[in-house]
Amino acid sequence: METVGFIGLGAMGGPVAGHIQRAGYPMVVYDLRDEATRSFCEGGATVVDSAAALARKSDVIITALPMPEDVEQVACGKHGIIEGIRPGSVFVDISTSPPSLIRRLEPLFRAKSAQVLDAPVASGQPGAARGIHEVMVGGELEVFERVKPILSAFGDQVLYAGPLGSGSICKLVHQMIGSSISQAIAEGLSLGVKAGVATTALWECVRRGMMGRMHVLHYQVPQTVFRGKFETETFPLRLLRKDVRLATDLGRELNVPLPVANITEQILVAAVNRGWGDKAAYTVTFQLQEEAAQIQIRADGVDPERAAKYISTHPDAE
Repeated sequence: METVGFIGLGAMGGPVAGHIQRAGYPMVVYDLRDEATRSFCEGGATVVDSAAALARKSDVIITALPMPEDVEQVACGKHGIIEGIRPGSVFVDISTSPPSLIRRLEPLFRAKSAQVLDAPVASGQPGAARGIHEVMVGGELEVFERVKPILSAFGDQVLYAGPLGSGSICKLVHQMIGSSISQAIAEGLSLGVKAGVATTALWECVRRGMMGRMHVLHYQVPQTVFRGKFETETFPLRLLRKDVRLATDLGRELNVPLPVANITEQILVAAVNRGWGDKAAYTVTFQLQEEAAQIQIRADGVDPERAAKYISTHPDAE
């Protein structure tokens, strides 16, 4: 079994690494916070004090880091992965970054006879355990096939997207579409509620149609908007704002007009400027629409947790 080195044991990386460890892979872990590595050490993982030290002991190195600058620093900065990587090893970045980053890093790893994949993640199917994700992978097909069993330890859908950078492009498109649709949902619900329709009735009429197959409708709106509680332990608004910025940057680079995405990005900026950067990514912006419409979208008399659980396990419920 290949030894997996994992760097970045935060809100996203920690649960992912946990699934890999429970799948039985020998693990080496590194994080700036000692407390983040403690449970992995107790489970038999080796804890090291630098990315270079981790690379020296690992066959497959995975990074899960918040910002592209962090990925670049960990990969090729002082005591970085490049310094310690062994010939034949594979570097897999599951963070969300522009495709240009992984393509820029690839020659550095190739010079060390190592290979590279970009494999950013998105939330898994509704009802999936924490840390279970869709995985979008770019790189050489034979390298993908080699590491697919590891990715499958935390991926309910592991998809090969094409050449290096393709996974990152798919993730940026995914985030751009999701945030734009979330804004449309916010506007629609605020209109319907202010026009006099009960939130629950409006919700059922929307979710039982084509839109009802979306994860944001299955789970996130009942859990956050209907309850007026926008805290999150998983994916915060500040990271979605970063992802959409990377998507609109790519649009400008390729001369692709993205008018809806650019408007959505400005709404995300406004929400971050309110101090909501650590709140629920796809739904905290509903509060801006509620203020603008002078209405609150709440569902009195329903149990959002029960409804979300039922819908997540019965996606075709009518």
